[in-house]
Amino acid sequence: MPSRIFAPGLLEGQVVVVSGGGSGLGRATAIELAACGAQVVVIGRRQEPLEETVAMCEDKRCEPVVCDIRDEEQVADLVSGVLDRHGRIDTLVNNAGGQYMSPAEDLTPKGFDTVVRLNLVGTWLMTHAVATRAMIPARGGKIVNVTLSPHHGLPAMAHSSSARAAVENLTRVLSIEWARFQIKLTAIAAGHFETEALEKYPRPVREGAARTVPLGRLGRPEEHAWLVAYLASPAGDYYSGCVITLDGARDNWFGPWPPPTLVDESGKPLSEERRPKQ
Repeated sequence: MPSRIFAPGLLEGQVVVVSGGGSGLGRATAIELAACGAQVVVIGRRQEPLEETVAMCEDKRCEPVVCDIRDEEQVADLVSGVLDRHGRIDTLVNNAGGQYMSPAEDLTPKGFDTVVRLNLVGTWLMTHAVATRAMIPARGGKIVNVTLSPHHGLPAMAHSSSARAAVENLTRVLSIEWARFQIKLTAIAAGHFETEALEKYPRPVREGAARTVPLGRLGRPEEHAWLVAYLASPAGDYYSGCVITLDGARDNWFGPWPPPTLVDESGKPLSEERRPKQ
């Protein structure tokens, strides 16, 4: 299917690498970028999910590469392979990440390090390899880092909250340092989306996720993918150093407004009674 939003061939000739492309937001992103004409390389740790993503993309515009982004040698081999086959990397989407729920006092040093290594160190290894091997020599490119909303931290996920905040600051500082190479870096802070990632959490968490969003629903994966495609397109050429929050206002408020306990009989928000002017 062609893109529902963008003109045919919008990203024709571009080469885009998407980590974590075997499921969820990464898969939706790969499908949309391919629909816009890009040659997409999806990477992940398992071949089968990547092959499923490839089958969903049109015109053989997507190829799978197994790579553990936490391993420096594997990342170097990935980048070398993409450059050998395609000669360039125009956009890197650092989408791979993950975390698990745990009270902070129960986190082990190993558990904390595992999550930080995936979300922060893996992002850095991919970013550094693609920038130094492809984008700096080409004097241009775009890097999109996927982080999390809300920004005030996620209770029971101290490891991920720490790592994602670090990625956002990494995005900001590299947007300054690498501006001289015309490399643009942007972060997308993604809120709660309708993906299989929710399935691993306890049922009350899954069932209550939409109720925490002021818009009253979860995001659709294609909505995230459209934003990535926009940033990869010429329309995104002046975006750099910013964090775009895509979360249905979840970063601003927990749950609906007005809360059920703060409405009158008609459902209107309560208001302060004002004294009449004398």
